[in-house]
Amino acid sequence: MYQASVPTFNRYLGNLSFIIDKAAAHAATKKVDQAVYLQLRLYPDMFPFHRQIQQATNHALRTGWLAGVPLPDLGKDESSFEDLKARITATSSFLGSLTSEQINGTEEKEILMKFPNGTDRTFVGRDFLLNFALPEFFFHLTMAYAVLRSVGVEVGKWDFRGQPANSAGSRPS
Repeated sequence: MYQASVPTFNRYLGNLSFIIDKAAAHAATKKVDQAVYLQLRLYPDMFPFHRQIQQATNHALRTGWLAGVPLPDLGKDESSFEDLKARITATSSFLGSLTSEQINGTEEKEILMKFPNGTDRTFVGRDFLLNFALPEFFFHLTMAYAVLRSVGVEVGKWDFRGQPANSAGSRPS
């Protein structure tokens, strides 16, 4: 459970931070205010870029539920690329504080999730991680990537994934 969560989330959060750097460079080159990028969305009923980042980090943070520790409140007031990167860093730091002893063995742990619409859903740990948290994380990460691609930010598959042979997620040269 630990290997499927913390290292995976942290690898892709690092890649996301790198992608945001590319977005910042693109905005500077095009002389477009970053606030414009933060509000971009693929379709009117979809979350804007900044909210995609918030959602991705929220799903990664919920690994703390497996560990039985309170989640940090990161707020929702990011208004720049640097703010989004700080949110990613805070998420990675929190994940880094979790140990394999806290997370391994939680496959059958009951996880109660309260949704914003007022409904509740109970998961067992394995299903929560593998069938909810990870897919939701990757969905929002992919949407953030797609939003940037849609406006010409030069990001590719290796920016999204990192090098396959390097678990640290470093970029190709």
